[in-house]
Amino acid sequence: MSAVGGDEERLARSFEEHRAHLRSVAYRMLGSLAEVEDAVQETWLRLGRVDPAGIGNLGGWLTTVTGRICLDLLRSRTARREQPMDDTFVPDPVLRPLSRTDPEQEALEADSVGIALLVVMETLAPDERLAFVLHDMFAVPFDDIAPVVERTPAATRQLAGRARRRVRDSAPPSEPDAARQRQALDAFRAAARTGDFEALLAVLHPDVVLRADAGALVRGAAGSKRLRGAQRVAESAMLFARYNATARMVLVNGAPGLVSVVDGHVGSVLAATVHEGRITALYILADPERLEGLVLPDEEDSRNA
Repeated sequence: MSAVGGDEERLARSFEEHRAHLRSVAYRMLGSLAEVEDAVQETWLRLGRVDPAGIGNLGGWLTTVTGRICLDLLRSRTARREQPMDDTFVPDPVLRPLSRTDPEQEALEADSVGIALLVVMETLAPDERLAFVLHDMFAVPFDDIAPVVERTPAATRQLAGRARRRVRDSAPPSEPDAARQRQALDAFRAAARTGDFEALLAVLHPDVVLRADAGALVRGAAGSKRLRGAQRVAESAMLFARYNATARMVLVNGAPGLVSVVDGHVGSVLAATVHEGRITALYILADPERLEGLVLPDEEDSRNA
């Protein structure tokens, strides 16, 4: 670190003040909580290799450096992947208790990105995702993004525009009222618990899509799958009704969702898209390896849900 003594401590404090923001940038870029931590740590290491006196805007510098690191990770993913991302992938969810009493935490979560949007963003090319995330979500000027993607500002603007159109055309419409979202999930959970097939059909949109990600090792009925149509999704919900018996409601990426707990461990996390009172999409993460790293909200915060 080029700074010494008190200068180093001040730089470390300044970095910590930006950490939450950098995690938000990296999460929107990567959708992987483990990779988020790696990207933020690498940003700190790179800060230690430069002279802080030459950085005019620390926040802007950290944001673009984090974006560059995430872009490299995305490009590496694309190079390693022999086949396109399959349609059962579900990004890592962020779990929070339903009862939020911390104003600072609420402010941090005010712009939470939903699972449905993250799924759509997985279809973007790495450069498109960077331009869209940094410009549309964090208001970074195209002049600052252009050097990262090695394009002109005009070409970078076009990248973001293409990404914006794909997100707009692909992201399912969502109910903005959290109370109505919760009402639909309550109805789904109750119907699955009691085995009321007709009630399940009533709360599911006729063209509902279920995306379940159980990882590469789980096979059979519990394996990864993508189902379309209320009949098929309801049948699947009935098959796994035992998980609904232990499900409790939490916030999943800022919106009501369900988490099932088996023997003290997270068994699955369910996020949903609700529109006009019906569930239009379900996203279930049931990959044991990825679930192991999730932080479960305190039971006290969600026991009355």
